[in-house]
Amino acid sequence: MAQEPPDLFAHLDGRVPAEQVRRRLDREGPGGEPVVDWRHRRLHPENWGVTRSMLTAVLRATGLYERGRRNARRFRLRRRRLVLPGLAPALDGYRLLQLSDLHLDVDHTFARELARRIAGVTSDSCVITGDFRFSTDGPIEPMLRAIDVLRPALPQSVYAVLGNHDSITMIPPLEARGIRVLFNESALIHHQDGVLALAGVDDPHYFDCADPRRAAAGLPADVPRLLLAHSPECYVEAEEAGFDAMLCGHTHGGQIRLPGDVAVLTNARCPRRYCHGAWRYRRLYGYTSAGTGSSVLDVRFNCPPEVLLHVLRPASPQGVGLSSADSGSIVR
Repeated sequence: MAQEPPDLFAHLDGRVPAEQVRRRLDREGPGGEPVVDWRHRRLHPENWGVTRSMLTAVLRATGLYERGRRNARRFRLRRRRLVLPGLAPALDGYRLLQLSDLHLDVDHTFARELARRIAGVTSDSCVITGDFRFSTDGPIEPMLRAIDVLRPALPQSVYAVLGNHDSITMIPPLEARGIRVLFNESALIHHQDGVLALAGVDDPHYFDCADPRRAAAGLPADVPRLLLAHSPECYVEAEEAGFDAMLCGHTHGGQIRLPGDVAVLTNARCPRRYCHGAWRYRRLYGYTSAGTGSSVLDVRFNCPPEVLLHVLRPASPQGVGLSSADSGSIVR
């Protein structure tokens, strides 16, 4: 069980039931995510330090390691239309910046480079879809120092959810920095005379604490509903809870993709069609980010890190969703 800060329950009182906080803390065992995940009956060799060392040695021996690290800093800005039913005219053109899987403490220069490269991106709000830190356990102070570097480059309004690398104990210090963490809860974004319902769930991948129905409880029926989740793995529950769209990450788009655009690994308990880019499940439209940072190894191949700018548009008679068209570019 993770050591809880003395103000955690008080901080979340009235927002998150105490039993949900305790369950999350109980699942934050020492050592982080295990190599053998008995609860999900899955093997994760990438969580074994020897595996990381071996992969790093192979990449260095082949001369690919430094190239992979340079690739991991070539942030690609992608502008996409996010079309929602019932979107008020005042929200037409609202710009929502999405960052995902930051793993900020992977390197002491990462946050500074990302901040510099997104400083010119104009947005109305930002959403961060989980995985603030690189390791799955240990102190959170290195991540918080990196957040302090990145925060001035973000808009005033920032919302986030926790990922499988994150501890619930991060919520108070993140919110002290102006980042509202949605833990199976929601908030209403008011822009001029328009309203958008934004909800967020806890990590659905490892901690299994995501609760889309609770996140949707009490939301107005006549406003668009957008869900933030770390992983696409709760897409069925999100659709059943009545959300119109969902933004997520976790998979890194594979991080290493083979020729033919084939991901080596997605690490998600859902069909691969939900693990990268735009997708649809019944009435729910979603987008799974390729991630802004990197995990396990600080390298990328054939899968650039993404900085996403979703531009909200009202639904046309043809339908709703995330358009396949985008204007992708490298943020320099």
